[in-house]
Amino acid sequence: MSIEQWWPKLRPSTRERLIDNNGDAVPAETLVEIANAGGSVALDAWWVGEIGPSGFHFSDEAVDWIEAVGNGEAPGDR
Repeated sequence: MSIEQWWPKLRPSTRERLIDNNGDAVPAETLVEIANAGGSVALDAWWVGEIGPSGFHFSDEAVDWIEAVGNGEAPGDR
């Protein structure tokens, strides 16, 4: 499932935290919420970036998508 589908299913506070901390490592509890909303952290998903010692990061394209949402813009679907 793509970010456009699971994003609206996140709690408003989670969406706000992701917007406010866009580009930072995503906390484990937020990844659980994303998974529960239908977002599988599969390596082939366009919104998945780095998964490493510093944690999970969205892809550059997903960071841009989140920034657009945070700015009140309507990002295009993928």
